[in-house]
Amino acid sequence: MTQWIRFALGGRTGFGILENETIRVHGGDLFAQSRATGEVLALASVKVLTPTLPSKMVALVDNYHALVAKLNHAVPPEPLYFLKGNNSFLAQNETIRTPASYTGKVVYEGELGIVVGRRCARVSEDAAAACIFGYTCINDVTASEILNRDPGFAQWTRAKSFDTFGAFGPVIATGLDPAKLTVKTVLNGQERQNYPVSDMIFPPAKLISLISQDMTLEPGDVVACGTSVGVGSMKPGSSVSIIIDGIGTLSNRFE
Repeated sequence: MTQWIRFALGGRTGFGILENETIRVHGGDLFAQSRATGEVLALASVKVLTPTLPSKMVALVDNYHALVAKLNHAVPPEPLYFLKGNNSFLAQNETIRTPASYTGKVVYEGELGIVVGRRCARVSEDAAAACIFGYTCINDVTASEILNRDPGFAQWTRAKSFDTFGAFGPVIATGLDPAKLTVKTVLNGQERQNYPVSDMIFPPAKLISLISQDMTLEPGDVVACGTSVGVGSMKPGSSVSIIIDGIGTLSNRFE
């Protein structure tokens, strides 16, 4: 397993392999035969960035059997998804902020994220597996009281795309079996979510294949696989962490 991380230091940005508390810096293209430069940096000396700059984040709804059963929804015959605006993307240790235009509940949703490693359009499920570069942690933050406020139009884009509402990172982990992973969400030191990725209705390769029938996925794009039971609201001053063993911990403060 390898953990890739992006960083900023001294006016430059870069990427490399995270090993304990150091970064082995690489050059070239993260998704196309990057190479080690020989430079090694202390993790504590850099600012951690989102691990990729996606052209889009595709985010799933109702993709876990346990949540579908709890909500008494039908198991969807095809992936249900929306897009989160690029303005929403937020890195490790940055602050999630309530927008000035909204005073209602703000909800955390801990999720597994798929990071696309090569351009793919209309690919089979077998071919889709080779399009997956690795996996990351996601907090799909939601202004929950906006979602269904208008009876004639569900406002998924607005509720999910406020500035700072798309936290992901801190790394992309490669060489993992996603079916063996567990997603945990810890709010102010208390575990609120703990669910197995194996409960997913549409697993990663199938998701990539089906979404690619609709739209071309580019290297660095992220697919948020949806959440399961345990979603809840955050109060200002809260700290929230999404933990996936093997990938790491995505921590943010909410104000």
